[in-house]
Amino acid sequence: MRKWLFLSLFLMLTACNAAPKAAHFIGTDITGAEFGKPLTLTDHTGKLRAMSDFKGKVVIMFFGYTHCPDVCPTTMSDLRQTMKLLGKDADQVQVLFITVDPERDTQEVLAQFVPSFDKRFIGLRGSLQEVSENMGSYKIFASKVVSSTSSNYTIDHSAGLYVFDKKGTARIYMSYGQKPADIAHDVKQLF
Repeated sequence: MRKWLFLSLFLMLTACNAAPKAAHFIGTDITGAEFGKPLTLTDHTGKLRAMSDFKGKVVIMFFGYTHCPDVCPTTMSDLRQTMKLLGKDADQVQVLFITVDPERDTQEVLAQFVPSFDKRFIGLRGSLQEVSENMGSYKIFASKVVSSTSSNYTIDHSAGLYVFDKKGTARIYMSYGQKPADIAHDVKQLF
């Protein structure tokens, strides 16, 4: 009887140690957060895309615009470096750049800008209404700032990253300026 009790206890302890560890993210864990409308926009090749197209990959989503003087190109460069740090595992990741400036960010402009950082990155756009609805679903702020001295404008906008697991569930929010090594660390937790 003691022998069976000892064996049972040993198996229970072994099973407890074999249980998967909870992920430890550097970014903010937003597991369980619900977003409104599922993403549906046109990519830089003209193809209609939805989040469901990327099931089986970790998705990193960034809202920005191509005429951005600093935040957007810096973030895209950080994402390029993140992909390098991931090595062969980078093929399990899809970066989505969603424009907050569909007036200037045409399909052609996105096709030149987004893949210049990494050919696997996808740029997404839609009408002003479609982009606005998607921004609202992801709680993204954007506001046009018109120059008083020229016809140019900039856009103040939210600059964080949303990271979704391979099932399409929002898991991590990373603030602007997160280091590529930190992004890579968190992405690896979702493989």
